Amino acid sequence: MVVEVLVKAAYGAPDKLGDCPFCQRVLLTLEEKNVPYQLKLVNLSDKPDWFLEINPDGKVPVYKDDDEKWVPDSDVIVQIIEEKYPEPSLVTPSEYSNVKDPTDGAEQALLDELRFFDDHLMEHGPYVSGDHISAVDLSIAPKLYHMEVALGHFKGWKVPESFANVHAYTKLIFSRESFTKTKAADEFMIAAWAEKLST
Repeated sequence: MVVEVLVKAAYGAPDKLGDCPFCQRVLLTLEEKNVPYQLKLVNLSDKPDWFLEINPDGKVPVYKDDDEKWVPDSDVIVQIIEEKYPEPSLVTPSEYSNVKDPTDGAEQALLDELRFFDDHLMEHGPYVSGDHISAVDLSIAPKLYHMEVALGHFKGWKVPESFANVHAYTKLIFSRESFTKTKAADEFMIAAWAEKLST
């Protein structure tokens, strides 16, 4: 069986992996479960006809496995992957599945979310649900990475050092082989955010 995943190509470099946290979430899930997959990069600035035939909405990620049906939406995709490839389990225990991710735009709200997340990690870490990585980590990590790179570059903003557990978490998860294999290069992420901010 060949798993295929269509993901965003880098802005200005269509042969490089792009900066979509939803695509990275799917790729992280496949990597953590050691599921072989074929990656296809899609230039979202100039969407090819073959891609629009697969997904008329023109959004990524899109996933297909042996049932030959293309599936969009990262939430649905990671659920399918979890069901088809249950080991290792990435199911987040229900008591931890509502840990918020820090993606609010207002700085105070962001700090409040980071404080909540830091407290949670202090009590339950090193991952959201304890000693083992789970689906919620694979959803939060790409967003934290975008926050770190984009806010660091455009605003000179960093997660305050007082959030030691968040720093330990990002160091731990950003150094995982699955994460380093699936993340966009900083320069492509910055270029994509520069484009978003200019429009």
